[in-house]
Amino acid sequence: MNPPILNQITLIGVGLIGGSFVLDLKRLGLVRHVTGIDVNESNLERALERKVIDSAAVGIRTEHIAEADLVLIATPVSTLGDICRTIAPFLRPDTVVSDVGSTKQSALAAFTQHLPQHLPQCVAAHPIAGSDRSGALAAQFGLYQDKKLILCPHETQNPEAEALVGRLWQAVGAQIFRMSAQEHDAVFAAVSHLPHILAFAYVHQILDHADGATYLDFAATGFRDFTRIASSHPAIWTDICFANRDSLLKLLEGQQRQLEKIAGLLRNGDSDGLYRYFAEAKQTRDDWLERQ
Repeated sequence: MNPPILNQITLIGVGLIGGSFVLDLKRLGLVRHVTGIDVNESNLERALERKVIDSAAVGIRTEHIAEADLVLIATPVSTLGDICRTIAPFLRPDTVVSDVGSTKQSALAAFTQHLPQHLPQCVAAHPIAGSDRSGALAAQFGLYQDKKLILCPHETQNPEAEALVGRLWQAVGAQIFRMSAQEHDAVFAAVSHLPHILAFAYVHQILDHADGATYLDFAATGFRDFTRIASSHPAIWTDICFANRDSLLKLLEGQQRQLEKIAGLLRNGDSDGLYRYFAEAKQTRDDWLERQ
């Protein structure tokens, strides 16, 4: 079933994720007007120039929320609670509120605390797509084609609100999956949040080394490929790591055990053991690539 045409989407946080979503919806004729709200005025100017949004505001005003069929919050996860508290007095009963953050237990906690009367209309969602670029200039058509979109329904979820959000994401090409917020956070701590930490940590190891500048002079494709996600926005990833702290602390302990295992193989001169260790990892990644 095709989604209905929305009169207005209010996008709070105009960047790669939300901007790419509304660009495709506008191209498909599924929304008549997009209002963009952001703390960065120059970013809003770029968004208007590129027609990512149709109108812009630096602050949240009554009409921006009261006239919206969908309020999409695409800001760092730590800001979700304050935004929900701000918009609460202005929401129509039928307005759907959704987010795009990569930690869903914290999102549901924010919805529950600050929008308790509106909770059935709140839909926790996470598009699995992105880039190390940010801001309105990063928004692009087709970002979500054949990408996964996770919905994390809650006990008081209005199924019509969930269905609307799911159909909109399907319309821009995403494949819809559902899981609990707890399962979601455990999965993405392992396959997204931890890799970012490791990339940041490795670059910091070079930075902190006395000869780090020389090392960087000779860094090439291996360094570039491994560290690409270390160019991600520090504010976004600081928020994500604290929002998913418990899962990440367990994973970091496991990563330290893996590094100690490699160190032990090196100390013991166990070339056969190291080869097997590398071969198992290579096979796992190759199998994953074939399934993509």
